[in-house]
Amino acid sequence: MKLNTNSNAYIIIYSAVLVVIVAFLLAFVYQALKPMQDANVALDIKKQILYSLNIRDLDGAEAEAKYAELVNDTMDMMGQKILMAEINEEPIMIYEMKGMGLWGGISGYMSVRFDPEKDGFSVYGAYFNHESETAGLGAEIKDSQEWQEKFIGKRILDDEGKHVVLSVVKKVEDPECQVDVVTGATLTSNGVDEMIKRTFGLWTGEYDIDMDEGELEKLMLKMALGKDSISDAEMERMIKVKKVKEE
Repeated sequence: MKLNTNSNAYIIIYSAVLVVIVAFLLAFVYQALKPMQDANVALDIKKQILYSLNIRDLDGAEAEAKYAELVNDTMDMMGQKILMAEINEEPIMIYEMKGMGLWGGISGYMSVRFDPEKDGFSVYGAYFNHESETAGLGAEIKDSQEWQEKFIGKRILDDEGKHVVLSVVKKVEDPECQVDVVTGATLTSNGVDEMIKRTFGLWTGEYDIDMDEGELEKLMLKMALGKDSISDAEMERMIKVKKVKEE
């Protein structure tokens, strides 16, 4: 019996089989390439972190080696990812930042050191990224190394450590803690400013912390110990000992 290739049934069955075959091939290719894609994403994140440490122009193998050499710990505190690094025996904290630009999400990493000259924390380095900002304008937060380097050495908090003073502004009046906006990209620059203030404002209390007093006490204890992997039972025991000593 000869198939009628012009019939509706044949066309529907042929199309359905073709769709299934194509879907299977796409799924196979995706699964085959996924480990490589995941590795590339992980490497890109490590490079961004190194950029925030003022280390650039490394190939893949060099970046992997340098990251392993410098970054020694990762903590998740108050929903923030904080990485610990050491450069020339100096401890450096790297804060992951997320915010919104003009057309989509923005993100970045800012490394922080204790600056004895300022008697407080200052920026060691910064790197910003974006999802869909305008090339030559908002995209400059990622593309302009010169603009990112303007943050180096800027003071982050006021003298009492109660307010975030690091900011991105249209007119710099205090060069110790302010950086010019990107020309022609005021709204994206405002997004960077808000992202910075929210990142460090959690620690000054200028942004609300969705955490009860007990959780906050545990968090502060983790910070004091420099550990992020203490069991709840051990944490409760340490808090009880602390309260007994205080009484």
